[in-house]
Amino acid sequence: MWSGANRAAEEFYAGLLQKFDEEKKGICKGPFIYEADVQVQLISKGQPNPLKNILHENETMFIVEKVPLEKEEPSHVEELPSEETAISDLSTSENVGLLALPVGRARQLIGFYTMAHNPNMTHLKINRPVAALPPLWVRCDGSDPERVSWLGAELLSTSSSVTGVVLYMVTCRVDKNYSVNLEDLKKSHKKRHHLSTLTASGFARYELFKSTALDDIVAASQTTITLDISWSPVDEILQTPPLSSTAALNIKVESGEPRGPLSQLHRELKFLLVLADGLRTGVTEWPESLEAKSAVELVQEFLNELNNLNEFGDSTKKDTEIVKNDAAAVDGSIECLLTVRGDLDFAEQLWCKMSSSVISYQDLVKCFTLVIQSLQHGDIQPWLHSGSRSLLSKLIHQSYHGAMDTVSLSGTVPVQMLLEIGLDKLKKDYICFFIGQELASLNHLEYFISPSVGTQEQVHRVQKLHHILEIVVSCMLFIKPQHELLFSLTQSCIKYYEQNPLDEQHIFQLPVRPTAVKDLYQNEKPQKWRVEINSGQKKVKTVWQLSDSPPVDHLNFHRPDFSELTLNGSLEERISFTNMVTCSQVHFK
Repeated sequence: MWSGANRAAEEFYAGLLQKFDEEKKGICKGPFIYEADVQVQLISKGQPNPLKNILHENETMFIVEKVPLEKEEPSHVEELPSEETAISDLSTSENVGLLALPVGRARQLIGFYTMAHNPNMTHLKINRPVAALPPLWVRCDGSDPERVSWLGAELLSTSSSVTGVVLYMVTCRVDKNYSVNLEDLKKSHKKRHHLSTLTASGFARYELFKSTALDDIVAASQTTITLDISWSPVDEILQTPPLSSTAALNIKVESGEPRGPLSQLHRELKFLLVLADGLRTGVTEWPESLEAKSAVELVQEFLNELNNLNEFGDSTKKDTEIVKNDAAAVDGSIECLLTVRGDLDFAEQLWCKMSSSVISYQDLVKCFTLVIQSLQHGDIQPWLHSGSRSLLSKLIHQSYHGAMDTVSLSGTVPVQMLLEIGLDKLKKDYICFFIGQELASLNHLEYFISPSVGTQEQVHRVQKLHHILEIVVSCMLFIKPQHELLFSLTQSCIKYYEQNPLDEQHIFQLPVRPTAVKDLYQNEKPQKWRVEINSGQKKVKTVWQLSDSPPVDHLNFHRPDFSELTLNGSLEERISFTNMVTCSQVHFK
């Protein structure tokens, strides 16, 4: 019996050590298999961590799971989902649950890990001094009475040797009528660790905004805004965080919310990206027209209006009216958030008409042919903003003097022409907002609007600037912060995107004073509430947490009582998830 356990510990440690060494050398071979039923993978710092909702740490660790079963062929018999099925299962994953191990097997693997690191186990065929490995965490299937979902082990060590191990147990359950007392938690912690002094630290997360699905076809965006608050000491379970707490906003925004005030501007950006991709790949995926008339008809009408204005000699007044009408069409949905621009020049108005109606390369050529002919014949003398380097701007300036270069509207030239005027228009839109709202200066925006880089890079930077705008406008809409906070958020986003590629999954964190956001959380129910009890030793702790969603991703949770629930009811208000983290120390003597 003991010889078998010794051999198993040696083999398990050897597999872990090899995996750890491969990772350090940059060799990625995927999980290693132990005894046919267990797989082990190493999660490095910064990678997605299945324990993030429990440990709230992001360190390197081993994750031990059951080897997944091969997928079966799907049945061809389709069953309609019943109402009962629709509300009975809160599983967050169909497959992850298959990866959990029985608690008995998990304890055995934790035992092997502990044995291998124990310096007193000199009979084990392991090189001494033993190399200390990262923490080990084993998924458990929760089939035991305590509903254990994870078992973990983390080494205690000095600079020269391993001195012990901290063993963790995580339990999780659905708990409609949870009853826990802070003093009982403290007493339990003191008794378990034989300590006389301790501290209780609190954490609460409030969901300030989360996008919902528009309908059954249009999925919800990934936009979320949450508020994290930490404080100490904790006076009672579910205590409302005091105003002396430390708080931070977590902001993740996905561009293009169809109901949002920036949907029109985002549509223009998407069309700009279509043109840029067409130049880069040689294939342009033209979107559907949003107009009742064709692009050629719209451009011809636009040119006729300008020609008529010149003939009647009242161009200033009419130009202003056309500009304002077009500005309202483009920016009307933004209303008070983006200042409505009353200074759209000829090229920008042309962009507005063509970006919503051009559906082919032929459309593009015909529209620019009409514009160039009108310029050559002197039918129009449009005005432009200064500073544009686009080919169309160059031709317009030449037309003032009656001599224009010959332009061949073939190859990529028409696409490049439209892309250039679109870039100019969107850059000015963003400048207008950020400077108008006193959130940034031209110097702050220089990286994003600079014409000194290639066209593709300009498009990429404008895309990042749009994401910053989406973030700021989302906060203005849903949390209505003070200007000082908006300014800090804008500057934080600018600095991030000057050094990083576009990442709409990135969570921007912004420290805030609780007094500035107290109205957003003081009368609200937290999405997550946690108390952590410790005695000055980071690894020795007791944690109790309440949340409105499952903190683990591999267990199926069923509602304990359906009698009060309906499909249209607020299920989250009736169901809570509690999880508990306890630990014990083992010292090697």
